[in-house]
Amino acid sequence: MELERPDRLSQCTWRSNATNTPHTIRKEFSNRDDVLPNILEAIGQTPMVRLNNIPQLYGLECEIFAKCEFMNPGGSVKDRIAYRMIQDAEEKGILKPGSTIIEPTSGNTGIGLAMAAAVKGYRCVIVMPEKMSNEKVLTLRALGAEIIRTPTEAAWNSPESHISISQKLQKEIPNSVILDQYTNSGNPLAHYDQTAMEIWKQCNEKLDYVVIGAGTGGTVSGIGRKLKELHPEITIIAVDPIGSILAFPSELNEHDVSFYEVEGIGYDFLPTVLDRNIVDKWVKVNDCESLNAARMLIKQEGLLCGGSSGAALSAVLKIAKDIPAKKRVVVILPDGIRNYMTKFVCDNWMEIRGFLDIPSVDESNKWWCNYTVSTLSITKPPVLSKTATCQEAIHILKITNSDQVVVIDNEEKVKGVLTMQILMSKLIFGGIKQTDCVENIMIKHFVKVLSTTTLIKLSLILEHETYVVVVDHINNDALIGIINPSDIVNFISNKDNALQTNGST
Repeated sequence: MELERPDRLSQCTWRSNATNTPHTIRKEFSNRDDVLPNILEAIGQTPMVRLNNIPQLYGLECEIFAKCEFMNPGGSVKDRIAYRMIQDAEEKGILKPGSTIIEPTSGNTGIGLAMAAAVKGYRCVIVMPEKMSNEKVLTLRALGAEIIRTPTEAAWNSPESHISISQKLQKEIPNSVILDQYTNSGNPLAHYDQTAMEIWKQCNEKLDYVVIGAGTGGTVSGIGRKLKELHPEITIIAVDPIGSILAFPSELNEHDVSFYEVEGIGYDFLPTVLDRNIVDKWVKVNDCESLNAARMLIKQEGLLCGGSSGAALSAVLKIAKDIPAKKRVVVILPDGIRNYMTKFVCDNWMEIRGFLDIPSVDESNKWWCNYTVSTLSITKPPVLSKTATCQEAIHILKITNSDQVVVIDNEEKVKGVLTMQILMSKLIFGGIKQTDCVENIMIKHFVKVLSTTTLIKLSLILEHETYVVVVDHINNDALIGIINPSDIVNFISNKDNALQTNGST
């Protein structure tokens, strides 16, 4: 199947202050003083809020305002483009009664489309990488969407990517349409016509910097183009996570990071709708600073936002010291807390990944806390090569009576984990056959610990994980074994019994 590229050359004819346009101009949404005809008319006109405590905490003299896009009805800035793309497609006769909407997405565009599909009666199929939060999946299902998950690490042009799978489905499902946020002009136009004008009016036509996270690039391109027309001296700052390649110059993207936790920004290709010429400066951010900045927005300013909002704030904090007093900075907060309740909002999730320090414990009750993983009886699990079949995995799990099988490469480095639950789910619901390769369905992102990891840290991890993989980091992540919650419970209880016995004799 020949893939429609999401990074194909843009055909956009935009020129600054052009007097004509081939596009329908969509002005502001309905008057909010009236009863709205449906929830889609509640999209947009999100509040602009002054940040007070964070600038004071950091000793900043510039004014910082947050555009609260997480207050859109679907919970993100992507509600705007979802509605715009559907309106344009209906106007052109591309979407008609009985059509199916298919979209590859990080989740928020999918939620916006599913919300609109619920209102308008379209079938909606969302294809989303496995990295994206379970909260997004549950929201999409509640809206009536069908969801297909794809491997997070699949490159955009891989047959397993969310883009490839969407295009495959589009050929199989009659009367289906991929609106394609990566190439659809309605993406930046939603922000050019509406979001940018809201910002301009809310700031009384006085602003100096706008800081925007870049994913598809529609938000930064649309807002940037309009505000540059209105105020050519404005500075547009784009934010890109480390591990993505959107930033320019390309030297900014030279890192050995291939996976990042922040959702909704960054890509491994340059989407068609991203106009990097409109950006004055790119700022790279990492997971730790982004997610802690999101938590700070929640705690210090009461803004119930998501991780990409924290990425934008962390970029502001990097540049704000050099911004003169009284200059005005607008930061776009793209989505909200709902999507991440079991992720960065959770202390334990942050601690496991090293984004928060593990709190000190009362060692008088936990004599075992400073013992290390090496003191446990670690069982080496069954292993399979990447080329083994699902049938072989099922067989080895049955004969060894194991809960997990570890997938290794030729150098015996751990590449993934398979459980009977994953095998059952994929074989029954995921369209996988027993003859398929385990590499296609194994869990590739799992928690690894070293033999030197303390038992207190291990116990925190096992509060939320059903197992951890123990590796020898010195020996190139070679497998040592797998630990389940029962292993640490048995160690503690056996020692407790021994201590009690010794104390009573």
